[in-house]
Amino acid sequence: MKKVVNLNAVGDYNAMVGHETFHPLVSVIDFSKTDALLRGGQPWNYGFYCVYLKAETECVLRYGRSNYDYQAGTLVFIAPGQVLSIIEEDMDYQPSGYALLFHPDLLRGTALGQHMKDYSFFSYDVHEALHLSEQEKPIVLESLQKIDYEVRHAVDKHSKKLIVSNIELFLNYCVRFYDRQFITRDHVSNGVVENFERLLNDYFTSNKLESDGIPSVAHFADELHLSANYFGDLIKKETGKTALENIQAKLIDLAKEKIFDRNKRISDVSYELGFKYPQHFIRFFKQRVGRTPNEYRISLN
Repeated sequence: MKKVVNLNAVGDYNAMVGHETFHPLVSVIDFSKTDALLRGGQPWNYGFYCVYLKAETECVLRYGRSNYDYQAGTLVFIAPGQVLSIIEEDMDYQPSGYALLFHPDLLRGTALGQHMKDYSFFSYDVHEALHLSEQEKPIVLESLQKIDYEVRHAVDKHSKKLIVSNIELFLNYCVRFYDRQFITRDHVSNGVVENFERLLNDYFTSNKLESDGIPSVAHFADELHLSANYFGDLIKKETGKTALENIQAKLIDLAKEKIFDRNKRISDVSYELGFKYPQHFIRFFKQRVGRTPNEYRISLN
């Protein structure tokens, strides 16, 4: 197994591919203008955010044991701490396409830094890349060009604000493009929603609630072979509610059915629904229904 190379700074990556460092915290690389050959199979641990735009060449990116869904005209998003490698064969590779690199330190004290977690696609799985349309590619390239212009511009009091705002604009476009992808790949999206509903029904009609507890969003994402973030974003887009809200709505519906049975104590209902303590169930039910379980039972009369 090859030793992992730690790329802690943007300059480390620039040096590896033969690109000049114009700014220590951000870089835009056009690989057609570099001449470095990268060793295939060498794993890199990224200490910064990275976005790759694939060009019309052969390349396989690998994360863990899986290959990225990385075709021409796709964007792949990598967060700090992720380990990535290019193909498995021991061969040198001439990279192509574009890359945007920016260090978390660039975002300190900025509005973007405070809500970077909202750009959940940095945690998407390898088969959840963003496939750009022909209309979207020029927008991405123009965004990268604007960032590159500011990176190469002489540093002044406006530099950081303009660089960060252009990165934020680029990421917001990516949010829009992912929303479009959820729609245009509706045959995939609909299948996920239908399978989620099936899995949810199966879980709630079995004895798993009592034995395994209330299921998490990650549980259903794993069942559908999706990352939790991609799964959650897709479900929200398709149903108008988060995956957690869908789970909780199903739980409330089942709770109301069980409460209707007057032979069951409220504590019995809580245990059957996967709550360890009845008071947790009572609090949960009142928050969502506006009444305690007992008050709801009385109202049924």
